[in-house]
Amino acid sequence: MSRPNVELSAAAICRIDTDKSTARFTFAAMIPRLHLRLSVLMFLQFFLWGSWFVTTGTYLLEHLDFNGRQVGLVYGTAAIAATVSPFMLGVLADRLFAAERLLAGLHLTGGLLMWGMSMSEQFATFYPLVLLYMLCYMPTFGLANALSFHHLSDVKGQFPRIRVWGTVGWILAGLLVSYLGVETEVVPLRIAAGVSALQGLYCLTLPHTPPAAAHVGKGMRNLLGPEVMALLKDRSFLVLLLSLMLICIPSAYYYSFVNPFLVEIGETNAAGKMAIGQVTEIIFMLTLPWFFQRLRLKVILFWGLLAWGVRYGCFALGILPGWGWLIYLGLGLHGLAFIFSMLAAQIYLDTRVPHHLRSTAQGFYSLLTLGLGALVGAYIAGETVTSFTLGDGHDWARIWQIPTWWGIIVAIAFFFLFRSKQVVK
Repeated sequence: MSRPNVELSAAAICRIDTDKSTARFTFAAMIPRLHLRLSVLMFLQFFLWGSWFVTTGTYLLEHLDFNGRQVGLVYGTAAIAATVSPFMLGVLADRLFAAERLLAGLHLTGGLLMWGMSMSEQFATFYPLVLLYMLCYMPTFGLANALSFHHLSDVKGQFPRIRVWGTVGWILAGLLVSYLGVETEVVPLRIAAGVSALQGLYCLTLPHTPPAAAHVGKGMRNLLGPEVMALLKDRSFLVLLLSLMLICIPSAYYYSFVNPFLVEIGETNAAGKMAIGQVTEIIFMLTLPWFFQRLRLKVILFWGLLAWGVRYGCFALGILPGWGWLIYLGLGLHGLAFIFSMLAAQIYLDTRVPHHLRSTAQGFYSLLTLGLGALVGAYIAGETVTSFTLGDGHDWARIWQIPTWWGIIVAIAFFFLFRSKQVVK
């Protein structure tokens, strides 16, 4: 792979060896600047996501009078886009456009669509707009990661310190919406529209990242190819993927309906309190290597899967008088649930499959979880909330029972069916 095209700043230290025919440059002073630029990219990427995604369900239910089924369909657009985005990236990013320019175009277009969403008050117009927006936004996750990987010399050592700023952005977005007290209003959508435009302009300043021509023809064409089918013959590999796909069904309840739940039961600053989950996410992200050294992978994954179910049990019991503290415990369990299941599984895939199949395996994982699992989960969550809608609100205790038992059953089934004794180092 060719050396990344990194621009020199005024502070860059250059050393020219006049005895050589080719000048040599030392980029020691550029590295912090590059890391800063990529950190800002991640910060804006997730600040944009967090500014509207968790509160829109509340806005749609409380302000626009959408029903649970319609809210589920709205959130299901993310899964549809996640399924389609690998095809889009395979054509656009691998063959036609530089990553930073494609990012800019998608975010600028997304800003216009988000503004259109803020002006729409009917499901018939809101849904196609949010679907188009998701088709623009979801590919930017992979593009932002690919751009960062292209310019970093030590991805495993450097990228986590850059990616963590995305979580910080999500937290601050939630705190901002909570501070403004606009969970039930259109304001978060307009904030997101502005941040999307800002992100689009910022992407034009990023280092040039040409199309990955060397990887043309790989990707989605291999997701269901014979090599992946061979991997699926491994029982533990298949059990893990199916468990992750099934656990995405209860996880869909979190993003769609936890904020409306908190607002309806009278919790103030609901968006800010949901940031508790991202704080614990950072904690478990940073301590995951410590757990890998002391626990078998099976144990880590089991506790992560189980946490998805237990957290909803906390929400159901937290409604009872004197048990409100369980709601905060349920919010805090997000970090354990997400890091010990989704992130740990991605690391397992990276170490389990052959090097030349890692991208294919990760793509197949994304297709099953962010695509199929999330889509089915959004539909079931929407139907559940619609079924338990009351005249003056929702029967949240019965709503939360479904993802509670679903998550617990998936975790138990995984524990008895997953046979790998691998320890990730």
